[in-house]
Amino acid sequence: MNGFEIFKVNDETLRRHVDGFAQVLNASVNGGASISFVQPHTMEDSRRFWLDAVLPSLDGDRRLLLVAMAGDAVAGTVQLDCDMPPNQPHRGEVLKLIVHPSFRRRGIARALMRDLECHARARGRMLLTLDTASAEAERLYASLGFARAGAIPGFARDPIDGRLEATTLMYKQL
Repeated sequence: MNGFEIFKVNDETLRRHVDGFAQVLNASVNGGASISFVQPHTMEDSRRFWLDAVLPSLDGDRRLLLVAMAGDAVAGTVQLDCDMPPNQPHRGEVLKLIVHPSFRRRGIARALMRDLECHARARGRMLLTLDTASAEAERLYASLGFARAGAIPGFARDPIDGRLEATTLMYKQL
């Protein structure tokens, strides 16, 4: 299979591979990815994100975390937030589709999203939503059947120069 395998991550696996997850996040942020962080961004910032923000949400299946492993290396990751309000139990939000720069252009992002959709369906989710500031990511999501709902100007700061940039809201009905 293309040199990588996708796994569902539990709390023990995240703790064991936290440095690999941190490397993916850190390399992406420092490479200019707009994924909620700004530069300067340290490995410790990345480790704290995984341990303080993601790890607690894995308990009770509030969040699904998938990882693409290439041998022993964390090549990419994506999350599905299922902790929705009472009037939205049918929806999940796609979060942090991240592929390490050295593993890009191998189909990892596409494979992670396809696997995420299977898990979402199994959890009874009929609608996926996400936001992206990247035109390249928007093209990927559109090729996977996501529709553009609109854009919000000045939504977040650019990770490098701090200027305000728009984000595109997208959705897919499963």
